[in-house]
Amino acid sequence: MQKYSIFSLARNALSHHQHWSRAWRSPAPRPQYDVIIVGGGGHGLATAYYLAKEHNLSNIAVLEKNGLGSGNTGRNTTIVRSNYLWDESALLYEQSLKLWEGLSQELNYNQMFSRRGVLNLGHNLHDMRAIHRRVNANQLNGIDAEVVDAQWIKQFVPILNTDNARYPVLGASWQPRGGVARHDAVAWGLARAADALGVDIIQNCEVTGIRRKDGQVIGVETTQGYIKSKKVAVVVAGHASMLADMAGLRLPIASHPLQALVSEPLKPILHTVVMSNAVHGYISQSDKGELVIGAGIDAYTGYSQRGSFHVIEGNIAAIVELFPLFSRVRMLRQWAGTVDICPDACPIISKTPLKGLYFNCGWGTGGFKATLGSGWTFAHTVAKDEPHPLNAPFNLERFTTGQLIDEHGAAGVAH
Repeated sequence: MQKYSIFSLARNALSHHQHWSRAWRSPAPRPQYDVIIVGGGGHGLATAYYLAKEHNLSNIAVLEKNGLGSGNTGRNTTIVRSNYLWDESALLYEQSLKLWEGLSQELNYNQMFSRRGVLNLGHNLHDMRAIHRRVNANQLNGIDAEVVDAQWIKQFVPILNTDNARYPVLGASWQPRGGVARHDAVAWGLARAADALGVDIIQNCEVTGIRRKDGQVIGVETTQGYIKSKKVAVVVAGHASMLADMAGLRLPIASHPLQALVSEPLKPILHTVVMSNAVHGYISQSDKGELVIGAGIDAYTGYSQRGSFHVIEGNIAAIVELFPLFSRVRMLRQWAGTVDICPDACPIISKTPLKGLYFNCGWGTGGFKATLGSGWTFAHTVAKDEPHPLNAPFNLERFTTGQLIDEHGAAGVAH
């Protein structure tokens, strides 16, 4: 793998950048692999990378039906944080955040990870009680978190209308280590590193069927032919239920559109991430100057990547209430991703009743921040055929045993 540095940049400038090596190969699929990962987004690529790096497996294929990172990895709002309420969620997201903090150096690829902090606003007494509870739980788990008052917020984010009559700001939780990262860079960096460790990344290769025999996975049917493998790990955000159906399984998830938008570029004016559960909206500013704004999911189930106008209308109205300064800013583009949501708003990272078949899904609106922790624990599950302690609570059996992890609304905004 070619080393990226200021020296390689200067050296290639002399040849007008004509001699850079390809970031990753585009091989034809082999007849058989030790592990097939279905889904070439951040979670799938992280799984492949950690399988190769931590478990010394190299005969791995990542199958992506379109271009690499073209699904939800490229359709999210890039927030990274770990301040979840319940121990199971908090520890998993905290492991992910720790991996985020060293990823650029580890991959030799700039992830543009910016630790600018995350504010979760409280607008009423109920909000503040929930914030105090969550901050206390975070601190008991060794996660950086504190409660700040309205005066502190006003000094830190002076453009925020803390005296808003509709959404008065009484305080907030504050996680200094939270922030944002560049979603495309995550996919590209992981793909480059996984390829260097021998992983085959096969694009435009849609899985159309999962073959099984005597309770065991034996391979997958694809648009590029049949590929054998006794281990198939499915990581396809938004379409997990469709892949499960190919294997004769029914997952307890529902798919919803999740919308977001960005504004025209502005000079730097918002230096942190601001989230509000009461209005279910959040906002940050990208390195390009765009305001990145998100809302809650559309209520209906479906696979639309456009979403409903009324959700965006209500979201923008709330953001303008909190930030009157943005009332004249123009929207640049809007999009939606398809998210899979479990009844307890927590993911499934688990073996299945079918031997050799593993599913990583149901991340809902919190998938991007968990990319690395998800891949790290899922790789352990696939390699060892047993869960890591961090993802053991997120097994598929919890929906029959009743051992749910009710994270709905417990962590401020679900994103």
